[in-house]
Amino acid sequence: MAAPILALQNARITFGGGDLFSDISLGIERGMRIALMGRNGSGKSTLLKAIAGDIDLDGGERFLQAGIRVSYLRQQPIIVAGRTVREQVQRGVAADMSEDGSDTGYLVDQVLDGVGIEGDRSLETLSGGEARRVSLAEALISDPDVLLLDEPTNHLDINTILWLEGELRTFKGALLVISHDRQFLRNLTNRLFWLDRGKLRTHGKGFAAFDEWSEEILVREEVETKKLDQKIAKETDWSRKGITARRARNEGRIRALHRLRAERAERIGAVGSAKLTVSAGAKSGKIVVEATDISKSYADTGGTKKTILHKFSTKIMRGDRVGIIGANGSGKTTLLKILMGELEPSTGEVTLGTNLTPAIFDQHRDSLDPDMSLWDTLADPGSGQLLVRGEVRHVVAYLRDFLFEDRQAKSPVRSLSGGEKNRLLLAKLLARESNLLILDEPTNDLDMETLDLLQEMLSQYNGTLLLVSHDREFLDQLVTSVIVLEEGVVPAEYVGGYNDYLRQRKQETKKAAKASTTKSVPQKTRGSRLKLTYKDQRDLDRLPAEIEKLEAEIAALERHLADPELFTKKPDLFNTKVATLKDHQVLKESYEDRWLELEIMQEGITTG
Repeated sequence: MAAPILALQNARITFGGGDLFSDISLGIERGMRIALMGRNGSGKSTLLKAIAGDIDLDGGERFLQAGIRVSYLRQQPIIVAGRTVREQVQRGVAADMSEDGSDTGYLVDQVLDGVGIEGDRSLETLSGGEARRVSLAEALISDPDVLLLDEPTNHLDINTILWLEGELRTFKGALLVISHDRQFLRNLTNRLFWLDRGKLRTHGKGFAAFDEWSEEILVREEVETKKLDQKIAKETDWSRKGITARRARNEGRIRALHRLRAERAERIGAVGSAKLTVSAGAKSGKIVVEATDISKSYADTGGTKKTILHKFSTKIMRGDRVGIIGANGSGKTTLLKILMGELEPSTGEVTLGTNLTPAIFDQHRDSLDPDMSLWDTLADPGSGQLLVRGEVRHVVAYLRDFLFEDRQAKSPVRSLSGGEKNRLLLAKLLARESNLLILDEPTNDLDMETLDLLQEMLSQYNGTLLLVSHDREFLDQLVTSVIVLEEGVVPAEYVGGYNDYLRQRKQETKKAAKASTTKSVPQKTRGSRLKLTYKDQRDLDRLPAEIEKLEAEIAALERHLADPELFTKKPDLFNTKVATLKDHQVLKESYEDRWLELEIMQEGITTG
């Protein structure tokens, strides 16, 4: 085992008069890519701060090898009035890089180009997602030996998450990350730290192994603690709920989702026509929204006309579950408002169905009164009961469904953590009678347990769902189709979830590539780009060299793995090289697909 470059020995942190955790020992070695797991409130962020040296330990020691650079992405970005984006990112440049007289300006330009933020903007003008991207740029710019990330995908769109994954795949240092994004963790990690009830457990595999490993531990503990204090057994059972929910998916619901996707596939493309109005008639109950050739344009601050939707059509029927994905600023929320009749399109027609009873997720939690108790927030006054989609439930039993303890029922809302407030808001929202559920970025700031609960509840929801989300696995598990919006791209709808969209898009790219060999590239195929952005042109120029580099590394790995003595003499090294080879092959394929898509787009523009 290699010597750790950063370690904690018998670490202890106290909070509220007691130990949040104690006797925590861990070591981070070069090449480790660690997922730090634990339920909300277990102390993950505090442990990460201790590892970063951001807070002092109340006991134990922190060790950092001489010369090792550590970068730490906090969960909440730091906004300093009067400071520009460039100045903030420049603060991330390592001291030795600045002192040797090197021009680091190009590094700042490079990383800002990656996150898509202009350097002269003031920090106060940034949205939550933009501030997150600036913090990422600051953390990445020094090329640290250890990178600590606390919820790095929060408030990021899918395109930026994919960019970050690409950066971290090629990152040579050690990585320790807290995240609720399961696909992000699955794609990047090869080790597990699990902080559970004040104890830290470690595992030599990545996030993909977490559910099975953690459930085995908890089942074993449950057996061992049956004769012990009932409170311990109860706490163990509480801890298991989120984990078993992830593993024990209801196969019947998955089959039902596939049937719904098949029905959706038959209907995509069938549209009607009417002005923005409420339709009537026997058939109107089945049609929720019907849109034909809708477009939306507006003038930006410079007076230039900007089009964010162009001739998009869809028909959403009762029971459909439609996801909306796209980069920040691509028009996702605008499309939602048009489909709901809150905003009129510039051109085109929209019909709304009758008897719609919408329920809208309020991610800012404005509908929660901080002085009310959880009990009074949910229950009818004086009864202790509430109606949950037609079924009478006791408020305490319903709160248990959302991982609240019985003692919290009479606590004020202000005493809850951010994640717990989101659980309460979801409990309130999902208890209502509704036939149309509108969720605009519901996964931001939610812990993994709440995400699992939300997914389970939505799987059972028999109304219509419109969902804007950047969580790829969440979309895969829930939606019957996805509407894809991207700047400069004709909007398109694809049957299935996010990964289904990727497969279909890949097939379209291959078809377009075949057509281009005969000089017959269509000018306005579904999903075709109207122009190359600066980032597209940059990717088109750099990807051939990246692909060539990966091919050389893959060839070298294959030569090493061909050594028959490697596995017997150094099994850990063999397994590491196998995992690296797989990662390189997946990355190479994604680069090739991206380059092929850009080549087709470039040729379409040139021939057009």
